[in-house]
Amino acid sequence: MHSNHTVSGNSRTVISTQTGPHEQLLAQVAKHSRSDWGKPITDYNRAAFDGAQEWFLQKSGKLILDSGCGTGDSSRALAEMFPTHQIIGIDRSAHRLSRQRQHTPDNCLLVRADLLDFWRLAVQAGWRPERHFLLYPNPEPKPKHLTRRFHAHPIFPVLLALGGAFECRSNWLIYLEEMALALQYHHKTAQIQPIDGNVPPCSPFEHKYRISGQPLWRLQAVL
Repeated sequence: MHSNHTVSGNSRTVISTQTGPHEQLLAQVAKHSRSDWGKPITDYNRAAFDGAQEWFLQKSGKLILDSGCGTGDSSRALAEMFPTHQIIGIDRSAHRLSRQRQHTPDNCLLVRADLLDFWRLAVQAGWRPERHFLLYPNPEPKPKHLTRRFHAHPIFPVLLALGGAFECRSNWLIYLEEMALALQYHHKTAQIQPIDGNVPPCSPFEHKYRISGQPLWRLQAVL
């Protein structure tokens, strides 16, 4: 569910046979709202979370999560945008995180961990991020892969439990329309807007989408 888009000046657009939200979406959302997901948390992710918790407790400043941060460029941009906050960027790919092109500010920590475990540990530890960014998650556009999308996965109630001002960006509008419906099921209101070309891109990734002419959208909600 992390992003696996190829990045180039001619970035591929998302191709799917879906022409609107998946017909099974709300059945999945309802099913997951009634049950706790019991997959065991790995020791590796527990250790990664413990390290992040130790870093955060040594800081003063409210928390912002950048989930699926890739190379961490978006996390560094957020750290500069919110200098009095603590930014934690999480990605499961050691390869992406190793491609750091610049200095990471003192108020930013990049963590290699799986979001599904990290989010559960964060809720258990009582984390309440002020803001939570999910920028360009892998849309999993094949209809048969619906349950790989965050909003149709058992993890979705955990994402909601983290709370905060939530923003998800995508180059596939249907993904965000589905997420808005899943949020609506949980009595949360979401707004979807096109991303204004005058707003500075949050990462080189977003910049590549723009220069290849793709329309981009963002969903915003208060969880």
